[in-house]
Amino acid sequence: MSEPFLLGVNYWPRRKAMYWWSDFDAAEVKDEFTIIADIGMNVVRLFLLWDDWQPTPDTVSKSCLDNLGKVCDIAADLKLGLDVTFFTGHMSGPNWAPGWMLDAQAAPPSPHLRQLVSGGKVVPGAYRNQFTDPVTLDAERLLLKTVVSTLKDHPAIWMWNLGNEPDLFAWPPNAETGRSWVREMVTLIKDVDPVHPVTCGLHAASLSEDNGLRVNQVFAETDVAVMHSYPMYTPVARHPLDPDYVPFTCALVSALCGKPTLMEEWGGCTAAPGEPSQNWNWTAYGKPREQFMASEEDLAAYVEAVLPKLVEVGATGAFMWCYADYVEALWDKPPCEEARHERFFGLVRPDGSLKPHADVIRRFAAAKPTVQKAARRVSLGIEPDDYYLSPWDHLNRLYKAYIAQYENET
Repeated sequence: MSEPFLLGVNYWPRRKAMYWWSDFDAAEVKDEFTIIADIGMNVVRLFLLWDDWQPTPDTVSKSCLDNLGKVCDIAADLKLGLDVTFFTGHMSGPNWAPGWMLDAQAAPPSPHLRQLVSGGKVVPGAYRNQFTDPVTLDAERLLLKTVVSTLKDHPAIWMWNLGNEPDLFAWPPNAETGRSWVREMVTLIKDVDPVHPVTCGLHAASLSEDNGLRVNQVFAETDVAVMHSYPMYTPVARHPLDPDYVPFTCALVSALCGKPTLMEEWGGCTAAPGEPSQNWNWTAYGKPREQFMASEEDLAAYVEAVLPKLVEVGATGAFMWCYADYVEALWDKPPCEEARHERFFGLVRPDGSLKPHADVIRRFAAAKPTVQKAARRVSLGIEPDDYYLSPWDHLNRLYKAYIAQYENET
């Protein structure tokens, strides 16, 4: 029997966004998970915002743990699985760190630190490196052991996840340290829960630079390979809604690590209903920002084009970013204040109504797609570790070859 092609969504509530753990509402979660299930999705990916979950390095928030149990109960009732993401420091532009982790004298542990949020407020400075700092490593071990041991037998747990684009929060000093960290954390989880798979939420930066989290090495240590990918964020793509770029990145990950790949995060931000695709320009984090905003109709056409192409490259599923546009009351708070495009990435609008691409997913789900043997692949032509001697050049080279091969085939 063929394995189902999984459809899922990355979740923050539309009225709460990153603030839901500190202002939890089970009824809100139930309403929104019901919509997700009704669209035909199987999995919800959610995030344990580090700032909320570990108020001190030697404690785990009991209220957060209790509320996650309630989320699990809601998900199980709706037959949804949960992709539970630990160590959520980076999210949607800012980096969110608990107060005990802050260090005003530290160098930024990642070159991608744009804004630091702690205790729900923007703060100056930097923080300890999660891959090397002894206090932080002990806190990580505690968080994993506590959550996994509490919920490992819950029917809603589908997969454990070691982070959300962790290089945007911190870089390990080298690839050996990055791989060793992943190995230790996976082993810790497996010692407590040998049943559920484990992954680490890498994104396209791990294909374009050597940030200490190499795709081939990280996914050699995990059960599942994943990728997060957006054509509107990279000049490698032919245009902001290039339907081949996301499937290509899945195929490239599989070529590097030898495993089928889950497209764990993809999608696009939209202009207001009825408006055409357009570029927005504003100042974000003190720098000029230009961002493509798709019309709702153009994004729906893009989603409709990408989904079968993901099946074609042997992907195991596709999880949209993200569930909701955020209500206007959140627009003066991180991340929406600076990262204005993050207000409008949802399957649902701020009023809760569905965007057109939600109907595209519903139709695709109704067809009951299954995982297929890859009909389109990426041929590296080099060893995976050699790829990281010049990842940006190889990424560009391989995408051009991938497109040329497709054009020749058609």
